[in-house]
Amino acid sequence: MYAARTAAAHPDKPAIVMVGTGETVTFASYEAEANRIAHMLRDQGLRRGDHIAILSSNNPVMLEIEGAADRAGLYYTLINSYLGPDEVAYIVGNCKAKTFFASPDKLDVARQAATSCRAVEQFVVTGGEVADGVWEPLASMVASYPSTPIADECLGAAMLYSSGTTGQPKGIHRALPEVPPGEALPVMEFVRYLFGFTEDMTYLNPAPLYHSAPQASVAATLRLGATAVVMEHFDPEGWMAAVQRYRITHCQMVPTMFNRLLRVAEDARNRYDLSSLQRIVHAAAPCPIPIKQAMIDWLGPIITEYYGATEANGFTFCDSAEWLAHPGTVGRAVLGEVVIRDENGLDCPPGTDGTVWFRGATNFEYFEDAEKTAESRAEDGNMSTVGDIGHLDADGWLFLTDRKSYMIISGGVNIYPQETENLLSTHPGVSDVAVIGAPDPDMGEKVVAVVEPAPGYQAGADLARELINFSRQHLAHFKCPKQVDFVSELPRLPTGKLYKRLVRDRYWAQDTGSSA
Repeated sequence: MYAARTAAAHPDKPAIVMVGTGETVTFASYEAEANRIAHMLRDQGLRRGDHIAILSSNNPVMLEIEGAADRAGLYYTLINSYLGPDEVAYIVGNCKAKTFFASPDKLDVARQAATSCRAVEQFVVTGGEVADGVWEPLASMVASYPSTPIADECLGAAMLYSSGTTGQPKGIHRALPEVPPGEALPVMEFVRYLFGFTEDMTYLNPAPLYHSAPQASVAATLRLGATAVVMEHFDPEGWMAAVQRYRITHCQMVPTMFNRLLRVAEDARNRYDLSSLQRIVHAAAPCPIPIKQAMIDWLGPIITEYYGATEANGFTFCDSAEWLAHPGTVGRAVLGEVVIRDENGLDCPPGTDGTVWFRGATNFEYFEDAEKTAESRAEDGNMSTVGDIGHLDADGWLFLTDRKSYMIISGGVNIYPQETENLLSTHPGVSDVAVIGAPDPDMGEKVVAVVEPAPGYQAGADLARELINFSRQHLAHFKCPKQVDFVSELPRLPTGKLYKRLVRDRYWAQDTGSSA
């Protein structure tokens, strides 16, 4: 592996640096621990194609376990560390994990989940000591194993789950190629190309490592022999301080992080030296045009964007110059061909919204779920979709509108709330916002904005009227909220994804005559 070669050539080079604690793991240490864990898993009976599950906050041990699975030909499922016990148990059971790892700070949830995980053969806590007869401490389990590679090394891979923001999470499965771990999966090589990664970069990860994009980015960084600087949690000034301290060159972010950075006072932002930055990649959610424009104005034309799902069934890409020439685009296809289809399965003309499909890059299936896999495919099996809505312009640039599952139907008119959310997010009184369809006895559904007020703004009728009027100045009235409600915090993942289903379900649950 690249990491193994770096460990041999530059054993003291930092592989992982934790921002909060300053803990540093060298490539020699990373390689040794990954090998010890691989030996332990083999001795526990895990063979190529078996599964493990990991529930962990951001820490080096999580990455060492992934490295072991990559060397032992195992699938590893990283679980959203903010899920509750029942949700965790579902994923552990569904992926058929034989070994379940949990970090000490997630052990309470893991213990509750474990009572339903009947197929798990081994429960491992990744730090500290436990004496409950069920969970075993990783350090003592691997202490006697050698730091050299296992005899039958073979490439493993992540099997991640969809976020479940619109329904039950689904495992995204690909067949493992029968190759040694030194050969990366094609999708990993594509990530390296897409993000412009190099061996001499210093990569900053500000997001939870259980998510697909951070996982792939850090994995690619370590394979290259570059240093991964990992934030335990994102905060705007902490991010700027880390860029300055570690001379960060590359980073991947989400639009929510952009928004929070831009809310830091300009004089405070100017205190940090961010000149080392060479490329910021963003994805995961649509970025409002004013927010991305402000980021480019601040940091320069170093911001690139891609659109693609965890399924990796296709990708689009654009750099800053291309985006400035086509504001709002998420790029042109660089993997697979984008096809926009209407509800009858016919191709849409340029400028007309429809479901976004990718042709020619479909090599995933939903784990042991033939029905959901079939639902994601077109008739010929060569096109797949994750349910996003958008359109192509005449030159092939893709513009996203929303998720099909978020569409509001009010009085027979289809409304995609992302446009309204993007507009409201630019109002200084809005810290965060979700626009959903709520039951309405006359129109079927009505547009409702659920708003987290910005500091200094008072939730109430005055702010609600101001936001409705602000919307009507910029959008057709049927797209504007008929009602504005306020909450202290929206259920948004640290990855930036909104659990919109939870917001919407609260309104439909109150309506005894309707169902979601």
